[in-house]
Amino acid sequence: MSSLDTQAPIFAALGDRTRLSLLVKLSDGQTQSIVRLAGDTRLTRQAVTKHLRVLEKAGLVSSIRVGRESQFIYNAEPIARAKSFLDTVSAQWDDALSRLRAFVER
Repeated sequence: MSSLDTQAPIFAALGDRTRLSLLVKLSDGQTQSIVRLAGDTRLTRQAVTKHLRVLEKAGLVSSIRVGRESQFIYNAEPIARAKSFLDTVSAQWDDALSRLRAFVER
């Protein structure tokens, strides 16, 4: 699987404001229930659950069952991989622009 294939679900998941806000809530490292995550939003628990499943599929959160409820926790590793990917792409663009500048200035 190419780097683009592994990064695309992460960027797609981060492209939604609601999912991004859920990640911010989870970024303190504490596990949180769907009820708690939905508490200060206008979203239903079902809507929050759908967003959390997208984040989970992208590897950005993990869930565990505690009794009858699911608890979610943030996983920072995919964000680190995405940052590394963006750093690589940025370096490639910087190199390409430097070559273009050198060519134009001849």
